[in-house]
Amino acid sequence: MANCCSRASLVCLTLIAMGGLAHAQTYPAKAVRLIVPFPPGGGTDYTARLIGNKLSELWSQPVVIENRPGASTTIASDMIARAAPDGYTLIMGSVNHTINPSLYAKLPYDTIKDFTPVTVAVTAAYILVTHPSLPVKTVKELIALAKARPGQINYSSSGSSGPQHLAGELFKMMAGIDIVHVPYKGGGPAVIALLGGHVSLQFATPVSGLPHIKTGRLRPIAVTSLTRSPAVPDLPTIAEAALPGYEAVTWWGILAPAKTPRDIVNKIHADVVRVLDMPDTKAKLAAEGVNGSGSSPEQFAKMIQEDIVKMAKIVKAANVKLD
Repeated sequence: MANCCSRASLVCLTLIAMGGLAHAQTYPAKAVRLIVPFPPGGGTDYTARLIGNKLSELWSQPVVIENRPGASTTIASDMIARAAPDGYTLIMGSVNHTINPSLYAKLPYDTIKDFTPVTVAVTAAYILVTHPSLPVKTVKELIALAKARPGQINYSSSGSSGPQHLAGELFKMMAGIDIVHVPYKGGGPAVIALLGGHVSLQFATPVSGLPHIKTGRLRPIAVTSLTRSPAVPDLPTIAEAALPGYEAVTWWGILAPAKTPRDIVNKIHADVVRVLDMPDTKAKLAAEGVNGSGSSPEQFAKMIQEDIVKMAKIVKAANVKLD
């Protein structure tokens, strides 16, 4: 009798394993939606389209990019939290995902429980850029000018309380200056405002800022990581130039709804890593000043939890509120 039970258990486990394998072998059998919580033109959108196009080729299925901006990315995140956990609706999340728990008294979803982290796709430092009309070329000159003109220098960001905003608030606190935040609905519009001279500076993503740095329409001052960026190796870090310890970096990563089958999560992860390892993908990412990651689901989950704590400290210290 015991042997029969053991055989029955073995058969059940085998069938479960075969079922999981079948999932992975047949996925995706139709188009996959990859939601971008920002308008076209910013770093998140660029990354999603680059990776999405490559996945379409690998899978022989369309990866449809849908831009769903608004409410500090919570509109798009809520869509994913409510979507079927079958791998056909994903989101290219950003640092905003870990900032929002500190901003909203109540979110329509649970930042941890309602999502399945798949992989961090890329990471990047911001580039502190100014409009050429601003008479500064170094971080120390910018700080000195801001102290001489309190409340008169403004900076754009991809949205109120987003990572670019927090990068600016951290800079303000550490430098002891008063510069004015002007939020826009996405990184693209924020850069356009800077190019037009409507604002004076921005903590720009490399994807948004580098093309205009190369043409001379924006002046680079420094990068926000603790080490210099390979994309602009001659630029100092803010930490080495004037504010020791200053650091503000960003990431974009793929998340799925909670309870998405692990075999599907593993397949998406493996294929994204495969895309990031392609020589042409590496070249494009390097040209845009971002670094391919491909972290495991477990590493991504840990990073999200750590980021929530880190961002909460900045939000509280700077008294950041939703506009």
